[in-house]
Amino acid sequence: MASTSDIRKGLCIKYNHDIFKIVDFQHVKPGKGPAFVRTKLKSVTTGKVIDNTFSAGHKIEDIRVETHKFQFLYNDGETYHFMNTQDYAQIQVEKSSLDNPDLMKEGEVVTIQINTEDDMPLSVDLPAHVILEVTKAEPGVKGNTATNATKPATVETGAVINVPLFINEGDKIKVDTEKGNYQERVKE
Repeated sequence: MASTSDIRKGLCIKYNHDIFKIVDFQHVKPGKGPAFVRTKLKSVTTGKVIDNTFSAGHKIEDIRVETHKFQFLYNDGETYHFMNTQDYAQIQVEKSSLDNPDLMKEGEVVTIQINTEDDMPLSVDLPAHVILEVTKAEPGVKGNTATNATKPATVETGAVINVPLFINEGDKIKVDTEKGNYQERVKE
């Protein structure tokens, strides 16, 4: 049993007969009244995100998880296949429980949290940034740079990301996996 002071990003808890992963949280101490914790919870079974508020000191049931490194092999529609980098065991994860599946390329090493009670995968965490090659981008319009102008570009995984006008096909870009934003162009 844990309390609200143990809440942190990535913690898996049992709540309303389901398992949720804490996506975001904020401790709030108002001037009047008791403190509370505002959370954003993502169901690991359905992928649905809900907002919930816990009062300070509220007991929460956390789940014991183990994290392992897995390599992304391939996907066949709604099922994504991963291989453990230690013992080469393979597991499958449904697309609904992945945060940004369109930013994963084959061979990418990810961290998967596994419930120790039933050995079920709970969540897949990508690295903070991934480097992807731009496969399709319209040419930038010269003179259209008064502000931070962007254009849509398709990367090798099929995701569409807004990039600055100077990015061309064949460029490699660094993408933030949490928000799906362009970070910088990568020189080779």
